[in-house]
Amino acid sequence: MQHFPIFVTLTAQPCLVVGAGPVALRKIRLLRKANATITVVAPEACDELADEFGNEITHIKRKFRPEDIPGYRLIIAATNDPDVNKQVSELAQAVNVPVNVVDQPELCSFITPSIIDRSPVLVAVSTGGQAPVLARTLRTRLEAFIPASYGALASAMGRFRDQLKTALPEETDRRRFWDRIVNGAIGEMYLSGRQVQADEQLASAVANASPSQTQGEVWLVGAGPGDPDLLTFRALRLMQQADVVLYDRLVSPEILELTRRDADRLYVGKARSDHAVPQEKINQLLLELALEGKNVLRLKGGDPFIFGRGGEEISLLAESGVNFQIVPGITAASGCATYAGIPLTHRDHAQSCLFVTGHLKDNTVDLNWPLLATPNQTVVVYMGLIGLPVICEQLIAHGVAPSMPIALIEQGTTREQKVYTGTLETMPNLIANQKVKAPTLIIIGSVVSLHDKLAWFDGHADIERPSLPVLDH
Repeated sequence: MQHFPIFVTLTAQPCLVVGAGPVALRKIRLLRKANATITVVAPEACDELADEFGNEITHIKRKFRPEDIPGYRLIIAATNDPDVNKQVSELAQAVNVPVNVVDQPELCSFITPSIIDRSPVLVAVSTGGQAPVLARTLRTRLEAFIPASYGALASAMGRFRDQLKTALPEETDRRRFWDRIVNGAIGEMYLSGRQVQADEQLASAVANASPSQTQGEVWLVGAGPGDPDLLTFRALRLMQQADVVLYDRLVSPEILELTRRDADRLYVGKARSDHAVPQEKINQLLLELALEGKNVLRLKGGDPFIFGRGGEEISLLAESGVNFQIVPGITAASGCATYAGIPLTHRDHAQSCLFVTGHLKDNTVDLNWPLLATPNQTVVVYMGLIGLPVICEQLIAHGVAPSMPIALIEQGTTREQKVYTGTLETMPNLIANQKVKAPTLIIIGSVVSLHDKLAWFDGHADIERPSLPVLDH
């Protein structure tokens, strides 16, 4: 994160703007919205400045001087003279006064974002000064999703804040109360313009608020294979509401960042032969946290019910009468295959698809090899990196052609994705010379031969590999 986002109180604070042209005018408008006391230094001002602000600002009609710097809370340079802009920046930073030089981010100690104003709700969009046109485009898109009436709702919530704090001393209870208001009928009244009715209903709800004695819920949510864009709307909504987040190593940092910032985050990841938290302890922790009245998000890579132990984790909850929800996610087989350009089924290659896990509880690879060797199918192996040599050897031993195409997808759907392709005969040696990082997925079948033609996702470039055969069926 290049910049630390903050909102600064400028009410009645002295601010200096050097320049008085159209560009400076845009900055002056923002400062006036923030109720700043504005001084402008410039030999001449554009006509709009005088027409719009009159005596609301102080205009010193001369060129900038170094002695103009002291005494201001914030300074903006917006002249058409690069030397003056640079001088303002250097002098301001020398005395630790925040300074912005329009369209010259390298001279700024702060930048001004694009703003969606629903006062008191403000949404700021920034590209770090690198692409202001993109920031304005994003702001335009967000405008459509943030109704103006959100300002009325925020103001009403502010009026009742102290009263609710008395009724509900616990922060968790207050947050749940406001969640019900914002996402329920009262919130809808504000959004539809029925403010008088909404105010009456909100006042009644606050007056009757009492601490909740009910238990929390557990939300078992599939985070997908890694790309945040593959999350479902429901998953994202619950991620923003949870009090506690339990996550594993398959959840990408980008997805974890979408959870509530003030939620407690507990890492319970498991790697092969290295369980940070045993499964039984995770099950018990979910139960205990819910009984404490917390809404618990169990965030799992892929889909919780496909090699994700989701059934084990909710079993104790069901037995204990704790409410839970399950949100499916895009499983690794679907997500990684798609991003690698490998269809799992195809009329000319495979009429069925089989999902298997590459290791069992005793860490052995002991699969139904005759079933896996069935012709005209695609085999997808989860967690098969360590057992890859045995998998290739056993498939060949059970009648699969050594030239059968195979792909290993590393960190699929993410910016770090790599796709290694070869054959059952060549893949073990190929992977042995690579530093492959989990998570990985293995796809076996003639559909892999379509990768070169159908690959579309621009992650890391593939390693060099031999041309893959298209097998006859």
